[in-house]
Amino acid sequence: MSFSSEVKEEISKLSNLANKEVVKFELLGYLSSNNITIEKNKIKFSTESEYNINRFSKLLNNLQYTNHNIEMIGKKFCISVNKPEIPEVIYNNTITFKNITEQINNQELLEKAFVRGSFLGGGSINNPKNTYHLEITFSSGENANIVLAILNKYEIQFKNIEKKNGYALYTKDGDEISKFLALIGANSSVLKFEEVRVYRDIRNNVNRKVNCETANLNKTLNAALKQIENIKYLKQIGQFDKMPEQLQEIANLRLENPEASLVEIGQMLSKPIGKSGVSHRLEKIVKTAEE
Repeated sequence: MSFSSEVKEEISKLSNLANKEVVKFELLGYLSSNNITIEKNKIKFSTESEYNINRFSKLLNNLQYTNHNIEMIGKKFCISVNKPEIPEVIYNNTITFKNITEQINNQELLEKAFVRGSFLGGGSINNPKNTYHLEITFSSGENANIVLAILNKYEIQFKNIEKKNGYALYTKDGDEISKFLALIGANSSVLKFEEVRVYRDIRNNVNRKVNCETANLNKTLNAALKQIENIKYLKQIGQFDKMPEQLQEIANLRLENPEASLVEIGQMLSKPIGKSGVSHRLEKIVKTAEE
C-alpha cells in the first residue's frame, strides 16, 4: 500500500461523524475535487481506495442521501448518487459553491473538514522516503482558492497551478506537509512521515517536535473521547451496572478524569495497576459498547 493510501485510510477511519455540519463540509470538500464528474442528474466519485469510497458513502448516508450505488470499474471504485440538494452547491459543468467562505470563516472544525474532504477527494502524497510532494487537484480555480485561503490562515504554505485537467495546490516542503497532515487529523501519518524525515535529514527542528507532540496528544485525546462516549452509552442503555466492578471503577475514573493518562488512572484505582492493565480494561469497555 502506498503512503498516500495509508494516509487516506487513516483519515477515512476518523470517528467524527456525529456533527452534521462537519459531515456536510467534508462532503463539500470531496465535491470540490476533479475526481467528481457530473452526468445528467447524477454525480460520480471514483477512487482506487476502498476505505475512501466507504468514507464517501458514510457521509452521504449520514446526510440522508441514501440512494447511491457503488461499482467496480477497472481497478477503481465508483459511487453514483443523485445530485445532492445542498444549498451551498451550484451544479454546472463543474461543481462550484456559494457563501462557503462566509459559512466556514473562523469555524475551525468546518475549515478542517472541508480541507480533509478535498484531500480525500483529489489529494495525493509521495512516499517521503523518495521525495516530499503533496498535491490536491480541483475542478476549478475557485475551489482551489477556498482551500488555499484556509491553509494560509493556519500558516501552511501551498502553491497553486493550473493543469490540463483542472487546478492544483501543492507543496514540496516537508514542514508544510507535516503541518497539513496534522491539520486534517492524520496523526499516525505525521509520526511516520517525521520518522522518515529524521533518517533523511537529522536536524534540530522545533516545528517538527511540536507537530509530533500534537499528533501524540491528539491520539491520546481521541482515545479518551472514544472511551468516554462508550461509557456514557453503556450507562444510557442500562448495561453499565452489569459490568464487573473493576470495569465500573475504571470507567468512573475515566469519566471524572478525561485528560488523565493511563498511568495516572492506574494509580487512582483502589488496587493500582500498570498502564497495560488499564489499557486492557478500557478496551474491554469499548468492546462491550460496540457489541
